[in-house]
Amino acid sequence: MYASFYVSIAGYLLGLSLAAPPGPVNAIIMNESSKSAFHGASVGAGAMTADAIFLVVLYFVKDSIPHWIFKYLYIVGAAYMLFLATSVLRAKMPSRSQRGNYLVGISVGITNPFQIVWWVTVGLFLIEKLTFISVLFFFLGIATWITVFPITVYRFGRDYTNVVKFVSFSVLVAFSALMIFYALQYFFPFHGF
Repeated sequence: MYASFYVSIAGYLLGLSLAAPPGPVNAIIMNESSKSAFHGASVGAGAMTADAIFLVVLYFVKDSIPHWIFKYLYIVGAAYMLFLATSVLRAKMPSRSQRGNYLVGISVGITNPFQIVWWVTVGLFLIEKLTFISVLFFFLGIATWITVFPITVYRFGRDYTNVVKFVSFSVLVAFSALMIFYALQYFFPFHGF
């Protein structure tokens, strides 16, 4: 009984550890939540679907992921984040509908190297300790975040729409720059001091 309780808590906290930190997905959720909580939550639901895809794929191919693929993922991810950053600033996201926001959430999740790195590191821990209850609570942790965060932004951030847009833009540009830095590290390894 105690073991299943701790496994549940661990799964829930792992879900929050993936969903809550500032990053590209949360920047888009924040921007879209200024329209409505449902717009933001639909982005989060798309990203959560990407997590479910990663979970299934990694479960079956966890031992055969080539390391060199990451440099290309960082480049693709950086380009996509810059595209989203300019979309946020122009206030013309790739979609204005909740269904479209769901697809944006999936595409951000699938192309976000940091989300991929989370899955091949921390996510592998979840897969190794895989039980139905841990996976259930893992996704419950994500669902909590993608519900509470958009509602909070919608209720308290609508009066600060320009600030929300600027913060979203800044986070996306910063993550894009970080991805480019990591990609360059793959192509031109730098050994520090």
